[in-house]
Amino acid sequence: MSRHRSHRVRAPHAGRRRRLIVLISAALVAGTLGAAPPLSAADTRVYAAADTTATAVVQDGDNARKTTLATCATRCEKNPRGGRDALLRFTVTSLPANAVNVRAKLRVYSWSAYPAKVTAHRSTSDARAARPARAKPGAQLGSVPRVSKGFNEWDVSALVTRNGTYTVALLQERYERRVYWASAEYRDRTLRPHLALTYTVRPAPPATVAPAPAAPTPAPTSPSPTPSDACGTVSATLVPSCGAWWGMYSPTDATRSWNHGAAVAEIEAQIGRRFDIVHRYHDFSNSGSNGAFPDAFEKAQMAEGRLMFFAWESRIFSSGTTLTWRDVSGGRYDAVIDDVARRIAATRTPVFMGFDHEPEDEPAKGSDADFVAAWRHVHDRFARAGADNAVWVWTVMGSSGYYDRYARLYPGDAYVDWVGYDPYNFYACNGGRTWKSPATTIGTFYRWLDGNGIGAGKPRMLAEFGTNFDPADPSAKRRWFEEFPAALKAHPKIKAAVYFNSAGSTTTSVTCNMTLGHTAAALSGFIAAGHDPYLRQPVSPQR
Repeated sequence: MSRHRSHRVRAPHAGRRRRLIVLISAALVAGTLGAAPPLSAADTRVYAAADTTATAVVQDGDNARKTTLATCATRCEKNPRGGRDALLRFTVTSLPANAVNVRAKLRVYSWSAYPAKVTAHRSTSDARAARPARAKPGAQLGSVPRVSKGFNEWDVSALVTRNGTYTVALLQERYERRVYWASAEYRDRTLRPHLALTYTVRPAPPATVAPAPAAPTPAPTSPSPTPSDACGTVSATLVPSCGAWWGMYSPTDATRSWNHGAAVAEIEAQIGRRFDIVHRYHDFSNSGSNGAFPDAFEKAQMAEGRLMFFAWESRIFSSGTTLTWRDVSGGRYDAVIDDVARRIAATRTPVFMGFDHEPEDEPAKGSDADFVAAWRHVHDRFARAGADNAVWVWTVMGSSGYYDRYARLYPGDAYVDWVGYDPYNFYACNGGRTWKSPATTIGTFYRWLDGNGIGAGKPRMLAEFGTNFDPADPSAKRRWFEEFPAALKAHPKIKAAVYFNSAGSTTTSVTCNMTLGHTAAALSGFIAAGHDPYLRQPVSPQR
């Protein structure tokens, strides 16, 4: 999620990403599959990797960079050659090999209703081009007879059947005026075009294992250590030998004197345990609590045995100024970098360090290559300053809409110690209608990382995670928290999980509240999760 102020108020995106529509009920699965092995339902949302408007009208300019797409009939606003088609390109990578009953709906947002028929077609045009010419459409996939205000849906299941790259063209008929649609660049992520994929997963048949021949009884030996015997150590890069760290981001504000220490201590008192990791966001001002870190609150938390996770952003919180990655890598802020590195080194305590959390959401800062150059520059200056106690966490959203960029954004194994991502069960917070279990919430990008080799062998961190509540089921959020430790155990490369306890992550409403304790039931579930042995390390975080 995007952060633009010191306490991390965000836009609701993160729609950012990933809300899903479960279309296949358990009863339907049972009725259609008969005696076949049971299937588990799954779903995902894939955002457009690129989009543009195909047109012959010169005045349209670079359509690939606009925040809107346009469609219009061939005769458009009295121009007999004014037709426009919206092109959308999707890269699907999250469908497992054993996915069946794949259904795909294209969802594109319109701000108004229009008497226009719009059909979706297969397309071979380049949706990344600035102003491609209109091309002969491929096979028709679906149609809406009239454009509705809000999301319009086309069934494109005939096109999207497995992982791959697909391009869809939207063609308009009858209505000879332009219809505008939110594009992949639109500022509100919840309105960006996406595919809503649903599918079921057929379990693999159990393997048949031939009985092993009888072996002679071995001589008695000393008992091998059990997994619990191996617990209690921490690696040089802060990886616990078993289980996972439990962490917290909790904001404060001016009405509470910006007391960042109390913001965490109050939750610890509620749940009856200390957090292993405290997450804070800092800027490049090099002054005050925002920029001159570690500050007094963090030093006190470190002295009490907690690990700090500094998410350092190349911006100035107080003024809203955004810095560029080229300026960072070019040396303009070396004095700031060196000052922070010296302060980190002086703590003589291991800390997690990140630079520009979620860089895929920072178009004003530069290109993917610019980010990598800036990351490496900051990392190298820390090394020169002797800040070898910094453990580097590369953190991205983990959103399918950016899968094609993550390899370009990865600074390289020599510059990264942990791979972090930010999964959320937003549910109604972004207009979604599917409740995502903890396993679904954290599992999609986890599997994508496994399949794409980025950060192979690195420990993983949920640098932010969170869940909404279900207004129709008051116990749902409590159960979600209670199920969370089991989901972590099923994803053993995740060695740390940090809850993002901020109402500012989305717009809080009667159907949306991401804070952990907005009801007594939710708080009880979070307490239960935090007391699970998997998240109760038998060793101090600080090695």
